[in-house]
Amino acid sequence: MVELYASILRLHLIDTKRLLLIGTIMIAMIVIIQGVIATYDQSFRLSWILQERGTVAIARGGDLDISNATGSDVPLILPPGLERNHVDNGEDILEVSDGIEGTSLDNDVESDGLTDTPYMGDESNLTKKLGTNGLVSIDNAPTKELDQHMNFSMLGSATTISLEASFNVIGPNKSTNVEEPKNIHAEAKRTAMVNNGSALKRLNAPALSIAEMNLLLVNNSVSSKSRSTGKKRPSARDQELLSAKLEVMKAPVEIDTQGLQGFVYQNISQFIRSYELMERILKVYVYKEGEKPIFHKPKPRGIYASEGWFMKLMEGNKKFLVRDPRKAHLFYMPFSSQMLRTAIDDDHNFKSHKDLMKFLKSYIDLISHKYRFWNRTSGADHFLVACHDWATRISPQEITGNSIRSLCNSNAAKGFHIGKDTTLPVTYVRSMEEPTRDLGGKPPSDRPILAFFAGSMHGYLRPILLQYWENRHPDMKIFGPLPRDLAGKKTYREYMKSSKFCICARGYEVHTPRVVEAIFYECVPVIISDNYVPPFFEVLKWEEFAVFVKEKNVPNLRRILSSISEEKYLRLQRGVKAVQRHFIWHKKPIKFDLFHMVLHSVWHIRMLQLKQGLKNGIPR
Repeated sequence: MVELYASILRLHLIDTKRLLLIGTIMIAMIVIIQGVIATYDQSFRLSWILQERGTVAIARGGDLDISNATGSDVPLILPPGLERNHVDNGEDILEVSDGIEGTSLDNDVESDGLTDTPYMGDESNLTKKLGTNGLVSIDNAPTKELDQHMNFSMLGSATTISLEASFNVIGPNKSTNVEEPKNIHAEAKRTAMVNNGSALKRLNAPALSIAEMNLLLVNNSVSSKSRSTGKKRPSARDQELLSAKLEVMKAPVEIDTQGLQGFVYQNISQFIRSYELMERILKVYVYKEGEKPIFHKPKPRGIYASEGWFMKLMEGNKKFLVRDPRKAHLFYMPFSSQMLRTAIDDDHNFKSHKDLMKFLKSYIDLISHKYRFWNRTSGADHFLVACHDWATRISPQEITGNSIRSLCNSNAAKGFHIGKDTTLPVTYVRSMEEPTRDLGGKPPSDRPILAFFAGSMHGYLRPILLQYWENRHPDMKIFGPLPRDLAGKKTYREYMKSSKFCICARGYEVHTPRVVEAIFYECVPVIISDNYVPPFFEVLKWEEFAVFVKEKNVPNLRRILSSISEEKYLRLQRGVKAVQRHFIWHKKPIKFDLFHMVLHSVWHIRMLQLKQGLKNGIPR
């Protein structure tokens, strides 16, 4: 009997162990399944309390309260698969990191060289994607405690969820005079970024000079195949453009005319003739197709204001517009790259730039099937105007064909085609009612500062600029971002108005609003952005009103600027004032202003594409 009970007991123990083993396996499987689900649909909450400085860590599934945090600024290191986010608070964008494939998500945060005020909403669903190895800073945070919550959406299959972000607080400058801003930038952050091997490698990459760009423009216009007609007889409108081109080439020689100073133009005689013919002849058809907000919805504010201003003024224009497309020399596609980026913010299926290309491709498919005009020339007489960083990538030639693109991101080394594309100036318009408010600056004799720069540490170049020149010489006012309050904005403007040279250093991409800002405040722009094709370079002689410094020469910046003679500086400054009228928006366009110059660039490129003379009725 005892042996029988022992046998039964052993069987029960064996069954119990089996049950425990099965239960353990099931629990483990549940945990694994939950982990996989969390990988693709995980919510992270950032809870911080900011004082003067603090490092915030984001841990998986937890809320961290860093009310007394101290320490140096720390780079934001994201695990593979976790992408980038930012907060969109009306017009203010908080940039979080370098972007997809190395581009920025948005540069709105850095206009004016100022930082954005922290997002003050209760909760914000962060639907933008995060990039890797970027920096987060909230530079104008209040000194009082701020409790803030954000939701971070998890994308991809990250296994390590441990983030560190630095919050860099700059004290507000309440003085109305130009004073040194209180700048807190940890040397560790700058050193870490400066020592980045890829950044240093970029500084030594080949770069085109302005002279080489001009040569490319001439060669492309002479040697390229006609994009206008193929083997067909040119249209009546192309015939008119060919005649106009011949008239421009034979323009009578002029030096200074109509208030323009000839020394800042490649050929003022040809420019004047071309402009006059544009005003007299040019007709533009604007496609009515396209749904808002990606089409027909201009946004004339923020750092990408240029595409919005042009769209608004073009669609409301009575001089150049024509209702009958058969009478048009050019066809405008009212596409907004900025609104496209905004429209896909809530699209969680967005993975890459290719997802954005389909919107433009669908539109071109629509107009090419509905009308015959695109198919005549594969779009050579069509154009679009786009200012977002991504515009170059989402409008490649396989989609836009031979059409002309007017782009802010005019990087000759990355998709911008000299002789086919034109550069759209980056403008940050502070007042839509008074776009010329605060125009001008102090006279040359009252500009004691040699060089000025202030801005967020976007891209690889600006940290290097600060490492070499921040707090090194009293006449070199080189800072990080200034406060974004009224006093900070006034300080920024006063520095621009009081400096001989204004540093226009590239950010994530080659373009920056500082070029136009410098011209606006009559400060000679110093462009440090390799392969940046400046606006209207086919017409303007940029060497007469700007200084170009190769990125690799940042360590020699002060020596380069100091070596410019007083006579040369005065000529450069006079050149800035001479071209200023070309870089200003007006609610009602006026002669030679920015609207007309953008349109003239497209007109000019279109004429260059058409070959001089006819052979058997075909341009050659």
